[in-house]
Amino acid sequence: MSFRCYEVTKTELECSEYEIYINGMRVDTNVARVSAVPFNRRWPGHQRDISQTELVQFVSGEAEGPVSYEIRPKAPYDVSKLKIRPYSLGIVPETYEDGTIRFTLEKPAYFTVEPYGRQRALHFFIDPIRKYTVNEDADVIYFGAGEHDAGVIELHSGQTLFIDEGAVVYASIEATDAKNISIIGRGILDNSRNKEVILYEANVKSNTTAVPNARRRHTVLLKYCDNVLIDGITIRDSLVYNIRPICCTGIDIRNVKIIGCWRYNSDGIDMHNCERVRISDCFIRTYDDSICVKGFDFFQSKDPEKTLNEIMYHGGRVYHTFRDTVIEKCVIWNDWGKALEIGAETMAEQICDIHFRDCDLIHLTTAAIDCMNVDYADVHDITYRNIRIEADDGVGAKVLQTSDDEVYVNPDPDYLPSAVIIEVEQHHEYTTFKGKCGRNRNILIEDIDYVGKKPIFTFKGYDGEHLTEGVTIKSFRVNGEYLRSKEDAVWEENEYTSDIVLK
Repeated sequence: MSFRCYEVTKTELECSEYEIYINGMRVDTNVARVSAVPFNRRWPGHQRDISQTELVQFVSGEAEGPVSYEIRPKAPYDVSKLKIRPYSLGIVPETYEDGTIRFTLEKPAYFTVEPYGRQRALHFFIDPIRKYTVNEDADVIYFGAGEHDAGVIELHSGQTLFIDEGAVVYASIEATDAKNISIIGRGILDNSRNKEVILYEANVKSNTTAVPNARRRHTVLLKYCDNVLIDGITIRDSLVYNIRPICCTGIDIRNVKIIGCWRYNSDGIDMHNCERVRISDCFIRTYDDSICVKGFDFFQSKDPEKTLNEIMYHGGRVYHTFRDTVIEKCVIWNDWGKALEIGAETMAEQICDIHFRDCDLIHLTTAAIDCMNVDYADVHDITYRNIRIEADDGVGAKVLQTSDDEVYVNPDPDYLPSAVIIEVEQHHEYTTFKGKCGRNRNILIEDIDYVGKKPIFTFKGYDGEHLTEGVTIKSFRVNGEYLRSKEDAVWEENEYTSDIVLK
């Protein structure tokens, strides 16, 4: 049994809900702030209140072979409600009168231990053993153990950013027109010191569109880059998107852990008109959409056609298609939004050859599988295969906060997120070219294991020329039993759909 905990650099965040022993040795934990309630707003002119959050602990380390875990929660809990997710790991813990939890896991994994339901969860990020090597001649920006206030790090062609274990680097990372760049290591990229720049004061009630009074910087922003590797790091407390590639080719994201998302709206990995993308073996807990395949983002412009052309044509290349993408072996916890999504923004000629497979969705808020085509893309040849959906009963219903003094109250104790939503529609904010619609076709959803109450499916087209068609749901199991009839689910199709088949 081989396990090693990464060095922990303490920060101003403190949380001690648990004592943890791995292979008999007590280990230190990191801390992150996460969203505690599904309470959101379009940007109203200021950040959400910290009272809507909570602190959680996470363990970071590496292992090879079987590892024994002992967890001692400091507060009592109902043993019958203890969950260890994802279920696919098959962990059956032993519990004791004092609340101690023990189990052995045969391999490294990313998982959560949840004695108290969705709140106060304990996260484990146990990586496979890996030694990073960097060519002596390489252009390397290196951060070792300790805290580093780096501000904005700009990466250029051929550069490697190495965040070693024990390092907490307070930074945003940006690269434009860069080739062969890497962000690697077992340390923490912390975005908590990245604050929005308020251009003018505003506090808008009941807003349905974002107030344009702030500039906000993503944690990792890549534009027109080729051959990008992001490997091993943990990203904590992103201000907006955690990783945002725009018009990039050849992206490899693996063993990345994303946690601490609580600010408006901290998506996980959102990509725009990219090609040759591979995302694998990641843990993603976000306070908005988790992994998104998108066309160009919506924008407000007096001349949207001119603005679109300026973005689409760059460096002698045309970026009007998203294709050749695999997302696999990821564990996803979604605190607001969609887990595996295409859209909502779909300003692209085609979004095609996209494959989601072998993923565990351990907590949901809006939808597990989603395609929201609000622009003009021809979305086709999409597969969702071998997806395990844990539609737990503990999620509160989503609420849009209308004013600062409104407090979250769950309006629907029986609320359940959707299993599948596939739509062509127009959106009051996200659709840039009103009336210019796309289509959805040739979509396969196969070999799905769903745990929860009766699953919800929604399929919609926009009109007779912009359909959702050719969708096959095959081998969809609900609590271990095959779904054999649409009547056994909550199933909605509008008049602009065709050939929606359940096998």
